[in-house]
Amino acid sequence: MSDFLAAVGLLFVFEGLIYGGFPSLAKRFAKDVAEMPETVLRIAGILAIAAGVAIVWLVRG
Repeated sequence: MSDFLAAVGLLFVFEGLIYGGFPSLAKRFAKDVAEMPETVLRIAGILAIAAGVAIVWLVRG
């Protein structure tokens, strides 16, 4: 459970870096994402999940 909470904490750090450090970039990115087709977003999400699982597997394995 502590690993999960550490991962959530790191997620907040990275999100905060984007919104706090580069707010105009975050706005532009949000606008671009809203205009993308759902298929592209779905594929990007699946690739992100696969990359995350692979990283955790390599680090913890």
